[in-house]
Amino acid sequence: MLSEHSLDNLKGVGPKQLEKLHKLGLFVVQDLLFHLPLRYQDKTKLTALENACLGSEVLMEGEIFSQALTRGRRNSLLVKIQSPQGAFLTLRFFHFHYRQAQQFTRGKTLRVFGEVRSGPNGLEMVHPSYEFVNTETPPELENTLTPIYPTTEGLGQVSLLKLVQQAMSLLKQYPLVELLPNNLLDSLQLPDLNSALFTLHQPQPDDDLLEIKQFSHPAQQRLIVEELITQQAALQLLRQTEQKRLAPALPASQMANALLKSLPFALTDAQQRVLQEIQQDLLKPYPMQRLVQGDVGSGKTVIAALAAIQAAEAGYQVAIMAPTEILAEQHLNAFLEWLEPLGVTVAWLNGRMKAAEKRFQLAQIESGEAKIVIGTHALFQDSVTFNRLGLVVIDEQHRFGVHQRLALHEKGQNQDHHPHQLVMTATPIPRTLAMTAYGDLDLSIIDELPPGRKPIDTAVLSNEKRSSVMEHLYVKCKQGVQAYWVCPLIEESELLHAQAAEVTATQFTDHWPDLRVGLIHGRLKGEQKALVMNAFKDHELDLLVATTVIEVGVNVPNSSLMIIENAERLGLAQLHQLRGRVGRGDLQSHCVLLYQPPLSETGKARLNIMRDTTDGFRIAEEDLKIRGPGEILGTKQTGGLQFRIADLKRDSHWIPIAQHWAKTLVENDTQIVTDLQERWVGHKVDYQHA
Repeated sequence: MLSEHSLDNLKGVGPKQLEKLHKLGLFVVQDLLFHLPLRYQDKTKLTALENACLGSEVLMEGEIFSQALTRGRRNSLLVKIQSPQGAFLTLRFFHFHYRQAQQFTRGKTLRVFGEVRSGPNGLEMVHPSYEFVNTETPPELENTLTPIYPTTEGLGQVSLLKLVQQAMSLLKQYPLVELLPNNLLDSLQLPDLNSALFTLHQPQPDDDLLEIKQFSHPAQQRLIVEELITQQAALQLLRQTEQKRLAPALPASQMANALLKSLPFALTDAQQRVLQEIQQDLLKPYPMQRLVQGDVGSGKTVIAALAAIQAAEAGYQVAIMAPTEILAEQHLNAFLEWLEPLGVTVAWLNGRMKAAEKRFQLAQIESGEAKIVIGTHALFQDSVTFNRLGLVVIDEQHRFGVHQRLALHEKGQNQDHHPHQLVMTATPIPRTLAMTAYGDLDLSIIDELPPGRKPIDTAVLSNEKRSSVMEHLYVKCKQGVQAYWVCPLIEESELLHAQAAEVTATQFTDHWPDLRVGLIHGRLKGEQKALVMNAFKDHELDLLVATTVIEVGVNVPNSSLMIIENAERLGLAQLHQLRGRVGRGDLQSHCVLLYQPPLSETGKARLNIMRDTTDGFRIAEEDLKIRGPGEILGTKQTGGLQFRIADLKRDSHWIPIAQHWAKTLVENDTQIVTDLQERWVGHKVDYQHA
């Protein structure tokens, strides 16, 4: 059995090599078989220099025309090759030896392989692989594609390829068991597992090499489907485990009606639908696991408050966790306004509380007097003891690691009861991504904004217009408008972020001393941030100059102008969140995206989408196309999405099929599910079992 065949049985694997293989998550021979190529190099044909295409990875041949050393920030060796027809290609080497440079003499023929890029003097390849060619007896071309594998430091492609070849020889002797049902493979016209593995590790000349390069070959589709089914089955098992746990059944709340009557607005149809789904979940004796997605300003907080009342009225506590102090304080203000008149005690915890105040709040939580507890990650510190935690609400889930979410969940375990869990996000997640990342959660979407909300006008301007934008902002502020000016920076240094914001704030106060300017950035202490935010909220400030620290949860209805500097450096989700800080009142709101030319194609696409739409879900879909799933979910969330061959962007059409078959397997054959987990997840730590 290759699943038990240790890697140190292979030729060339000693203790050091074994350590490197373990770093890649490879422990047994079967793991090597599922360590699939990231891509393929095509050295089966020569491309003429005159047919070179930007961005293509090709094999080319030419005669050395010249070589030169350039001095500068980075010394480089430039070797220029020429085709018989007179086309040129420059080869650029940053790492080279003097003797190596001497080999490139004029008139010799070189065969090179690499990616064609645009250089200062035309097309070039940086650090191509190369060999000198005798034109009378040129070396034969490869007859098939060369797989390129994920590697780690000290373990190169050549070593890995030798090990994979040994694993393939063993596969011939000990074929792997087919785990997917025959009717599934037949209906999708996919090959069996073993032949798929042979095709992918050792493509043959008669295989469709173009399909393999594009990851659309049936052998690849076969493995993609199996991997997605494995992942979906894991989520469904997690869901089943949750549903076997006990949770308090929370009866319908009378106080909720009192709160609804006291609100100065009526819920939208979408809010009512989502509220009903949550209220139904809370009636059940197993934990609610629900993700509520709602675009910026769609009214998720009031839904959380209505769910919280249902738990509080039944005698349970509610923990509400937010990622930043600004957002936690905002929730606190809303909950105090809505719930205190109904006699519900609200406690709150943050990292900067004085010891006496913290002791008082902790005592209220432990005694059960405080029914609603709001805070940042301070909520899952050891010193916090809940009395009867019945509901956990997590806002902006993707900003917390899964382990943090679980830590809070564990605090609620009381006499075998688990708390209900409501996860909220204003970062719309494309449906395919939500199905894979949060497949263990029920999904509710608030897809309607409150009536009277005016769409935000968005303009995209070059930085050259910065002075006139500043003047326009001053005029607007003098007319009573409040504005934000956001200064992101490419370096992830809090110090540099702060300096950029400080410089901008100073420019405004120097030019217009009568303008009331506030400054907020990540290096300020929580207390100072709160003071500035409250002054802005109370209209004691006209302009708030800030870093992206204000991205989530800031709600000042009178602010209607947002300027985002260097907007090309931010992702779509972040731009959408920042823009969502305005457009919360009756005034027509405007957003100006300033960019530093020249813009890359991606930068141009991003800013155009922001100008064309304010629909968060459309923006999320475009974001997925541009950035891919890992970045959208944030690094803390991607632990469970490290696929070996599947790609959520490319393979999203398989997800509903994988979901269906995973459900069938989980219901009918849990042993196959266990075997699939062993095959695809193996020794890797998977967050789903954290």
